[in-house]
Amino acid sequence: MNTPKTAARRRAITVRGLAVLIGATALTGCVQIETPDKPIEINLNINIRQEVVYRLDGDAKKLIEQNSEIF
Repeated sequence: MNTPKTAARRRAITVRGLAVLIGATALTGCVQIETPDKPIEINLNINIRQEVVYRLDGDAKKLIEQNSEIF
């Protein structure tokens, strides 16, 4: 049983699908991909700086001061 509401809904879905299909077809010719003539060059200017921070426990510091000839 096709009621007027179901028929209208089917037409709306069909029209929307057709509009999407036409839109997708129209956009297919717009995108072009070409390879570059020259190689791609990437310049990376990176400075790497590392800081080592250490803290000594008071007892360990005294031990090192007492035995400085070892270090």
